[in-house]
Amino acid sequence: MSNEPRRALITGITGQDGSYLAELLLAKGYDVHGLLRRSSTFSTDRIEHLYHDPHEGGPQLTLHHGDVLDTSSLVRVLAKVQPHEVYNLAAQSHVAVSFEMPEFTTDTVAIGNLRILEAIREAGIGCRFYQAGSSEMFGKVAETPQSERTPFHPRSPYAVAKVFAHHMTVHYREAYGLFCANGILFNHESPRRGETFVTRKVTRAVARIVAGKQEKLFLGTMHARRDWGFAPEYVEAMWRILQHDEPDDFVIATGETHSVAEWVEAAFRSVGAEWREFVEHDPRYDRPAEVDLLLGDPSKARKVLGWEPKVRFDDLVRILVAADLKAEGLNPEGVMRDA
Repeated sequence: MSNEPRRALITGITGQDGSYLAELLLAKGYDVHGLLRRSSTFSTDRIEHLYHDPHEGGPQLTLHHGDVLDTSSLVRVLAKVQPHEVYNLAAQSHVAVSFEMPEFTTDTVAIGNLRILEAIREAGIGCRFYQAGSSEMFGKVAETPQSERTPFHPRSPYAVAKVFAHHMTVHYREAYGLFCANGILFNHESPRRGETFVTRKVTRAVARIVAGKQEKLFLGTMHARRDWGFAPEYVEAMWRILQHDEPDDFVIATGETHSVAEWVEAAFRSVGAEWREFVEHDPRYDRPAEVDLLLGDPSKARKVLGWEPKVRFDDLVRILVAADLKAEGLNPEGVMRDA
């Protein structure tokens, strides 16, 4: 039996989920390969700490220039890496931006998924493939909570593209017998979350207000409710999905829902502030079509994968606030109040 380490290829490796997944797989002894888009600035901040001297031995992180918009680069990297597992996390993942850039969003999220699947099929690699789905696919929900059997009703170009990718993943599983699985992940946050997402936008503003660098926080509607979890726990679910005996689809969620207003209140409360003094509504941040309520049913993942979230809402908010306070040069212990 070969002693060579398992190899994983991650698209979107420089994002929040990609960086945590790379961290997890390296800790498990994988050689991790990531697809890196060419850009005018370096975008590897989230994974810089994962590099080490190759002469030291042990699991390696290797980056390859490529793009889900470019089929030839996908074919080249797959042929070179010969991965055992492929995790497709690449996307234009900002829902609001997808209304402004629907074509680009569709090309990266939907057709990008198809390019990878077809490249895997043509190459005959026999790897296991994970597609990063989204709770946004449920959109105008048909039932609450949402499970693997709940119909999709997407309400943004991003969500429509994710539905395409989901069904294409199922198609390649059923038509060609490939090991293709979908993770339908509900919102998951961390200190590595992009600053334009509402969770980080709020906690970063709290830290800047405490530091005296910002006076107001402007937000769109705050009535939308989401099922929020902790990103490092969700990437473990991705890995578990590909370790399952059969390719399948899984909802990954906490089973709790909270409004944006509750997130805002909890974040300001953690530093002893009243949020109404600092937050104002700005209609520019309202979306053409809003998703009002998302609440996941993770019972299948719990039963089949043995996966269960541990970090709950209040702790999650405090983790992000503490990290943003540190980023502003403040000591969280001297600023934050007990829950």
